Amino acid sequence: MASAPPEIRAIYWDIGGVLLTNGWDHEERARVLQQFAIPREEYEARHADANDRWERGELSDDEFLKQTIFFKERSFTPAEFIRAVREQSKWLPGGARNVVTAAREHSGLKMAMLNNESGPLNDYRIETFGLTEYFDGFFSSAYIGMRKPEPRMFRAGAAMLHFRPEECAFIDDREKNCAAAAEVGMHAIQYKGEEPLRNALGALGVRLG
Repeated sequence: MASAPPEIRAIYWDIGGVLLTNGWDHEERARVLQQFAIPREEYEARHADANDRWERGELSDDEFLKQTIFFKERSFTPAEFIRAVREQSKWLPGGARNVVTAAREHSGLKMAMLNNESGPLNDYRIETFGLTEYFDGFFSSAYIGMRKPEPRMFRAGAAMLHFRPEECAFIDDREKNCAAAAEVGMHAIQYKGEEPLRNALGALGVRLG
């Protein structure tokens, strides 16, 4: 006899690459840097450490930009640069918007974001795309001071809604984040399109209609 599917009580969602385009990943950086005629190598040499601290909430936008862009005089302002960064955010073509909507309407489960993002950009994306309509919790790296794929971020996300990891599904487009979530006991699903996601959630007993 086949074992019953686990009881899922909450679904945690990555945002960039699942629901929206990424906020400040390789493609977005390339477009914005080209727009402002900033050599890619010049920026990337300063990106990794500053971005890690920015996404942990340790640097403000201004502090991040001083380290990565405005360490020398520019012909544009920080506000103009940040506006260009925000304009990269769009609904992801082929993304999971329909699945998120169906899960919200039919599953009866708690729904939460669990993503790596700087605070102001995360706030912008939540407000601009009406994400409060979909989610009960917003566990962004900048809010809680840790980043995926750190195992403690997944444990904290589950605990903050008072669930055990094994009661939670987690959806992310990146294999390493899914592996880390699975390591702590979450039911991790790598996002590869709407239909595979529907099937994977259905196998966990999640109602989508």
